[in-house]
Amino acid sequence: MTEKHTTSRAGSAGVGKPKRKVLAPSQKYEVFTSVLTSSATQRELADKYGVDRTTIRSICATAKQGALDALSAAVPGRRGKTAEQVELEQARAEIDRLKATVLEQAVALHLERGKDGWD
Repeated sequence: MTEKHTTSRAGSAGVGKPKRKVLAPSQKYEVFTSVLTSSATQRELADKYGVDRTTIRSICATAKQGALDALSAAVPGRRGKTAEQVELEQARAEIDRLKATVLEQAVALHLERGKDGWD
């Protein structure tokens, strides 16, 4: 097997250096799942996508760490409420409190004036 690039790096200032290939997130996910399910080797995937095997290992390590972080952040039980939901609940509680206050004042006024004031 021959090397693709034989240009030395010393004094070449990047001439002959292959351009770094950037994979899309969907491609990275496909790489991770392929390695995870053993449907392809790291070498096969590196050749398929035109990247180095260390790139494949880095993608897998990043995906694994991301999955572990997401799973550790997930706690069992009900999900927390969003700020919007909390604000809505507070507003509804305030409305209920104000309704109760108005009702109390109406009853107090009725008792103070008595029924005679309405006739």
